[in-house]
Amino acid sequence: MHSEKEAKRLVETVLKLSKADQTEVTISSTDAALTRFANNEIHQNVSERDVSVTVRAGAGKRYGVSSTNDLSDGGLEAAAQHAFATANALPETEGWMPLPQPGETTRINAHSVATVEFGPMQRAAGVRLICRKSRDQGLSAAGAFRVDNLGLTVANSHGLFAHRVTTTAELLTVVSGSDSSGHAGRLAVNVDEIDPEVVADEAIAKAVQGRNPRRIEPGQYEVVLEHYAVSDILDFLSFVTFGALNVQEGRSAMSRLIGERIMGANVSIYDDPLDPAGVVRAFDYEGVGARRVDIVEHGIAKSPVYDRRTALKEEKASTGHGLPQMFSTFGPMATNLFMTAGDASREDLIRSVKRGILITRFWYTRVVHPLTVHMTGMTRDGAFLIENGEVVAPVKNLRFTESYIEVLNRVDMIGKERRLVKEMLSYNIVPALKIHDWHFTGVTEY
Repeated sequence: MHSEKEAKRLVETVLKLSKADQTEVTISSTDAALTRFANNEIHQNVSERDVSVTVRAGAGKRYGVSSTNDLSDGGLEAAAQHAFATANALPETEGWMPLPQPGETTRINAHSVATVEFGPMQRAAGVRLICRKSRDQGLSAAGAFRVDNLGLTVANSHGLFAHRVTTTAELLTVVSGSDSSGHAGRLAVNVDEIDPEVVADEAIAKAVQGRNPRRIEPGQYEVVLEHYAVSDILDFLSFVTFGALNVQEGRSAMSRLIGERIMGANVSIYDDPLDPAGVVRAFDYEGVGARRVDIVEHGIAKSPVYDRRTALKEEKASTGHGLPQMFSTFGPMATNLFMTAGDASREDLIRSVKRGILITRFWYTRVVHPLTVHMTGMTRDGAFLIENGEVVAPVKNLRFTESYIEVLNRVDMIGKERRLVKEMLSYNIVPALKIHDWHFTGVTEY
């Protein structure tokens, strides 16, 4: 993990060696470890440590990029020269922007010493507990226990310098029987907040309760979505809806509807990279300070998130949501999403259902139509029939085709407990939801 002092030394070296009109230096550190298990046994224990330096060099209205993990003066000089040579070989860029000037950023990190020092024997102890409890129930556990210690520095020749460190720990498991499975997981900045026994008990209870599932016909059902399923909804909204580039290009459900109602009045979603309840980040990959953005407020589309390029198109300021250079063509993205909680307990949500399905999580969800966020996917690792407010039987998994925008217009109740869940893209703080008229289009054989 590169320190702030070491980051400044590397930045100064690159800027001294660069011949470009303007130069940006991004330093990324990874110190990650993973214990993976299956069939109630650990089968892989790996770790990775790396520091990479990416140089973006400007020549006129052109930029060239080069990366290296050779941190010697020679390696840094070669990266700077290659980036500059690439810039000179390219045509001028339409919509070119100079590198940003220094701005105000919050001195805040999502960092835990306990997570940094959490070693393979400690990860193995947590895994052992899950595997032992699963074996005792005649079940087979698989999953992973991962810890990450990540560093990021963004600096440039205009004097911008921003540095942050982030730790996260995540324990995930799927516990399987001959005809059932259960999923559970926990994510935290501080690994001490993760209790492997809680994770084990949650997944095992789903797998045990899910034995001998019955087949039900597809159709419209009331559903209670647990936190993992709700997180999937926010993840895809982040990807296709909440970014300013999507809105500006007319392919977002918010396009031309800012100020209009697009979800139910009981739904509010915001992105807040500075809230310590999530995984905080003080700035984005352009070095711009991050800030809260109210995206949907009481169902009204308020604002997407912006990077510098999309903000310039509307003569606004970036909200600090720029992605790394290699992903910048996707535009800005909301990666610290929160959905406002309600006042219902899990029991309240279930009791409110006359006939419906309790869903643990979704699986293999894919976009059918980005403008309306129509999705197709399946239930997985715990689906249960609810009748007259009681869970009465496990059911075989179902396929659905639904609009994630439309279902958020059909939210009847919102849970009061929120949980931090990470899907592919975003750290999401989400409650459970009760929704009516969810469209299931098919049924599986398991």
